[in-house]
Amino acid sequence: MAAPAKPLAVTLGEPAGIGPDITIAAWLRRRELDLPAFYLRGDEALIARRAKALGADIEIASVSPGETETAFADALPVVATGKHVTAEPGKPDASSAPAALASIREAVADVRAGQASAIVTNPIAKSVLYRAGFRHPGHTEFLAELAEADGRVPQPVMMLWSPRLAVVPVTIHVSLRDALTQLTIDLIVSTVRIVATELRSRFGIAQPRIAVSGLNPHAGEDGSLGHEEQTVIAPALKVLRNDGIDARGPLPADTMFHEAARSLYDCAVCMYHDQALIPIKTVAFDDAVNVTLGLPFIRTSPDHGTAFDIAGTGKANPASLIAALKLASRMAAANS
Repeated sequence: MAAPAKPLAVTLGEPAGIGPDITIAAWLRRRELDLPAFYLRGDEALIARRAKALGADIEIASVSPGETETAFADALPVVATGKHVTAEPGKPDASSAPAALASIREAVADVRAGQASAIVTNPIAKSVLYRAGFRHPGHTEFLAELAEADGRVPQPVMMLWSPRLAVVPVTIHVSLRDALTQLTIDLIVSTVRIVATELRSRFGIAQPRIAVSGLNPHAGEDGSLGHEEQTVIAPALKVLRNDGIDARGPLPADTMFHEAARSLYDCAVCMYHDQALIPIKTVAFDDAVNVTLGLPFIRTSPDHGTAFDIAGTGKANPASLIAALKLASRMAAANS
């Protein structure tokens, strides 16, 4: 598949975490892996300090998004946010939250202005952002607000994707108690519709096969272990099938994820966060990619956290970021 016409915008993530480390590591492997051109929205001085700490001999180019292609072969392109960072590896400070948020906002502005083809976000530390007044449950919900148009905020759908398994939780960053309250026919229907649409438009799957889990053990065992399968999930599936969507279920979650079962569908839609994320992090911990569906732009992200304990040590594995770059490029090319 051809590369997209515009570069990818990579966000800084938590400056004291491993975002800078894995961005540098990915750029160093650009030729070996034939990576798409990308630039980092961040602080050039921070990247220079982190490269020195890692013993990475790299050139850094301060560029505009349009200059990325020219610079990428010989230097890591950095587009400044104007937020300078003092945080040391593993030690977030008062500069962390403003720098992380500015990077996200400006990367979104770049892609919406047509200067970047997609956004690849490095991991943030929500606890650090919360102390600075951040009011969103996570990255996904913040991006949805930034995507607001004409007073309407799109419904973000979180997908975890790997070559072996793709999963979507219907309810995302809420407690299990709140997930049960939020789970409705309408939410399941709108989520699966978005999944089906984007599997076709951005993943090139003409007839997506979507497996939908039950909520309760054994998918409720015909009502003996819970009624949500009969009162919420099955009615939602009826609506989806009437739409022409190949939505199968409700299926027992404990038998959906072995190898033979995975071959029967393109994506598994689950009812709550851990029901979806435990299996994919078991089978694809290093190379799973977080993809936000339902937005007017493409966003992917590594499927791991900030790893403060290894920031600046050279131990961070860039595999998930590399996978996120490749998938963003693939999706952008399919969407062009």
